Amino acid sequence: MMVVVFDLDDTLYSEVTFVYSGFRAVANFLFGIYAVSVIDSYLFMVKQLEQGRGRIFDETLQHFGVFSKKAVLQCIYVYRGHKPDIKLYEDSIECLKRLNGFPVYVVTDGNKLVQKNKLVALGLYKTMNFCFITHRYGVKNAKPSTHCFLKICEREKVEPQEIVYIGDNPHKDFVGIKALGFKTIRIMRGHFKDVVKPIEFEAQYQIQSLDVLTVDFLRKMK
Repeated sequence: MMVVVFDLDDTLYSEVTFVYSGFRAVANFLFGIYAVSVIDSYLFMVKQLEQGRGRIFDETLQHFGVFSKKAVLQCIYVYRGHKPDIKLYEDSIECLKRLNGFPVYVVTDGNKLVQKNKLVALGLYKTMNFCFITHRYGVKNAKPSTHCFLKICEREKVEPQEIVYIGDNPHKDFVGIKALGFKTIRIMRGHFKDVVKPIEFEAQYQIQSLDVLTVDFLRKMK
């Protein structure tokens, strides 16, 4: 039986919804400590994000006249530690139902606390065989490292050819494991949906929705 492994952000749910959820938590924090309007600070952070600004909390605190290095760190702490208001894509829900009975895993990069909070909020610890947060094994083992994928091979006692990985980021998701024979699928959504990379970085298959990922589809993969 094929082992199915998913990326998390922008594969199973929309990552920007986590960002907005974090902004709301920070906005509530700023109101409680500095009496800054929740709506005004939230909208300011969203605008900074849309403009591609990098140091959003710095900019927000400066804009509302409450900047300090301590306040920036507090905002980061609130953002990372908040209980996110996020949900799985509808096609993710249906896909996981179809794959009931298959060994199913998550491999996700990112801050350990942040990614754990996401997985808890999405209920994935209850539905997955195991969720690998790569940073728990050291930053060097984040994708494109094959470390966590080979751990899945060990857990399931299978060869790489018996594992299919679905992700969205062609910069790092496929280049490491593809060379070892893992099967790869790129879902064309999220921040990287329009990115074009050389063939060694690309997945074997490209899909627009997880609705395509049926048991029959998996069985026919070569």
